[in-house]
Order: sequence, then structure tokens, then C-alpha cells
Amino acid sequence: MADDARKLFVGPRIKRLRRERNLTQARMAEELGLSPSYLNLIERNQRPITAQVLIRLAHAYSVDPREFATDHDERAVSELEEVFADPLFRNSPVSRLELRDMVESAPSVSEAINRLYRAYVALRGATELQPTLSDRDRAEDASHESPIDRIRAHIHGSKNYFPELDEAAETLASDLLLSGHGLFIGINDRLRSKHGIGVRIMPVDVMSDSLWRYDHHRRQLFISELLDQAARTFQAAYQLAFVEMREAIDALAARFEPENGPTRRLLRISFGNYFAGALMMPYGKFHDAAESLGYDIEVLSARFGASFEQVAHRLTTLARPGARGIQFFLIRVDAAGNVSKRFSSGRFPFSQFGGTCPLWNVHATFNSPGQIITQVIELPDATRWFSIARGFKKASTPWGIAERQFALGLGCELKYAHRLVYTQGRDLATADATPIGINCRLCERPACPQRAAPPLTRTLIVDEMTRGVSPFVFSET
Repeated sequence: MADDARKLFVGPRIKRLRRERNLTQARMAEELGLSPSYLNLIERNQRPITAQVLIRLAHAYSVDPREFATDHDERAVSELEEVFADPLFRNSPVSRLELRDMVESAPSVSEAINRLYRAYVALRGATELQPTLSDRDRAEDASHESPIDRIRAHIHGSKNYFPELDEAAETLASDLLLSGHGLFIGINDRLRSKHGIGVRIMPVDVMSDSLWRYDHHRRQLFISELLDQAARTFQAAYQLAFVEMREAIDALAARFEPENGPTRRLLRISFGNYFAGALMMPYGKFHDAAESLGYDIEVLSARFGASFEQVAHRLTTLARPGARGIQFFLIRVDAAGNVSKRFSSGRFPFSQFGGTCPLWNVHATFNSPGQIITQVIELPDATRWFSIARGFKKASTPWGIAERQFALGLGCELKYAHRLVYTQGRDLATADATPIGINCRLCERPACPQRAAPPLTRTLIVDEMTRGVSPFVFSET
């Protein structure tokens, strides 16, 4: 039974690859060392693909074997489930099996439906917020997908792993540490000696409106004294990325986003940030340390001179073949529940629209800032995950100014949680799990005291003479 669960059925994707290369079944079978009849069985999902065939496929057609993993398809199916949960489709229900078939056989159509729905949501929002605009103006405004949404899609599609940036950062980190000084000093010395750029820590009264700023004319990087040492190192590393890796970052951004606009510029910032994190936490050393320390974030922070958030973000990028880490997801929320950051190297089904479930422990961290809280959670599809959450603030804050407070959630599938230091002494097989939803509008769990809205997929039942645990009662189907 366990062996069956590990079998990989990827027939539609093999067929799609063959058609993209204009190959007949006989030709592809010959190039893979298979019989045409066996390849036909694989394409019809009547035989799983073996590791040997997958390796031959990767070599023969220069494809990444990760493209044939199921995680991306699972995420795509979850995204489409969210789309078809809209009341717009109430009279045309679509099963998860049908969605899976479409994702496997027609991924471009699936993505087009997803993008079309996002444009519809944007148009609906524009209608509510700007009722005086003409339909044409609102449609034109909504036809441009949010740059943030596009960037998230690009990053998720790459599982938040960009090997060219990681390898370059790893090589550069080795060179910088040869001096025997700390990384911050090494970066500053390189910026000054090789590029003529100085780094200055400035008082808050001089930089009252910014935490860092690069002056192109004076070739000076100004960093506010409010930033701690980890943030100062990160900003210096980010600046180094844009003077030494500019061509690589530009090429990578253009590859994902051919049109030179806000999305490509934001992508360049994302890649600069990625490089900075990889420079502070070089892949090989960081991966080995994470594995040996049981992914203890506090110890990793101390060892690499990075913040809790920087380490947590880095843990979502460990996807190097032959040295993979645990597939983590990460989410950052503010006290109002707004999601400002989300990454996943696995298949955690983030909601594309709306917030998160209030029963998730990530929200409880605001009551105990600085303390790590753990929780086993169970999603509506019965999958279980282990969650680590902690509240933190961004930069020091002068008296009289509101602190920027956030909560960070980091988690993985429960089957990987035994490798974490946070599960020592716990019997995960019998651990109680907190049932949560993706968000209220997609969650069909009844009698939830935290429910803020009825599910879109159920009919609301209103009874004037009773009040249950939940403020909303709805039909079972």
C-alpha cells in the first residue's frame, strides 16, 4: 500500500511534452529505450513512471524532473477549487477529479481560467470602489493582473528556488569570508574597493522617512541606525547584488516577465533580496546546519547572523537536487490578518483571495511576542501539517511611533515534522490536530465559533428563533 502511494502517474504531462516536441510515440519510446506499447500505457496512466525512465527523460529532453512532481498540480487544483467555489458557478458544480484532469491535460487552460477569474475579481472590486467609471474603463483597469499576484505565481512556479543566484552567492560568500572579518565588513570592503561605494550608518533624525537609501551620485549606501545588525548586513548584501549580479538578475527577470514594467522591476527586487539571503546563508553550509540542528531557527539565526524572518524565508528555498531540505511554507500577517508575504516550496494550499483561518496559531503570537508557538493543523482535505509561529517587529521604533508588528508562520507536512527540533518528545502519530480552513469563505466546517462569513459553496440558512455556536448556519450540500 505504501509503495502504491509513492508511484508517480504523469501520463498527461508525458503526452504534453511529446506533443510540444512534435514527437510520435514510437520516436519518444525509441529515445527513452522503451517499447511504444509501454510508453502508451504510461501516457494513459496505466503504468507509473519509474525513476530510471524519469532520469532518461530529463537527459533526453533537458527538463527538470521536479516538473513531474505532483506538488505543483496539487496547488493548481486547489487554486481552481477556490475559483469554482464562487457563487458564480453554483449552478455548474465542478468536481475535484474534473479539475485534476484539466490541470494534468491542459495546464495552460487552467492557468488562463485562474487569471481570468482574478481579472473578474479585480473588475468586481473596481465596480464597488469606483462606481462612476465606465464599464470599459473598469475592464481595462482590471485586465492588468496585479504585479504582486504575478510575482507570487512566478515564485511558486519555481518553488522559490533559483539555482543561478544560489550558486553565485555561495561562491561570493566564500571569497568574502577569506578575510577573516565578519560578513558585513567583508561586503563593505568589497563595495568600497571594487565598486567605489561607501556604506554609512545614519542617525534616525537624518533618515526619518526611510530605513535605507542608495545615492547614485554620491555612490553611498545610507542605512538607518534603527536597523539591527542582521538587517544592515542584508541591505549591504542587496546593494552588492545589484552591482555584481545586475546582468544575471536582469536576465532572470526578463525570462519570467518579458514586458519591462512594474512586475519586472518588482521581480528584480525579489531576486536581489533572494541573493542577499543566499549570501548571508550560503546554500551548502546553511542546508547542512539546518539538518544537523533540527531546523532550530534561533540557533541558525545566531550562527549565520540573520534574523528569525530571514532564516525562516531561507528555509523555503532549500530545493537543490541532492541537497534538498524540508519543503516549508511561510506566511506573514499583520494584526489585522492581512497577508503580506507567502511562500511555499511544497503544496500548501494558500488562499488566493482573503485572509487566513483565525484558529491557526499564527494569530495567537501577537499575545506572546518573541515566543515560538507550535501546532498540528488539519485542513479540510484531511492533510496534516506542523506549524511554527512567532511574532516579531520590524526595526527599532522611536518613541511615539507605532511599532510595525507581524506574525510569521512556518510549517511543513506532518510526515516531515519528526526532523524538527520542535517536535522532540512528541508523539506525532497521536497528536491532536486543530481543524482549520483555508479561509472562512472556502471552509465548510460547521459550528465554528470563529467563523466570520458563510462558505461560498453552501446555501445560507437563516433562522430568526435560534443562535448556534457559529453566527452562520448553512446547508450540508
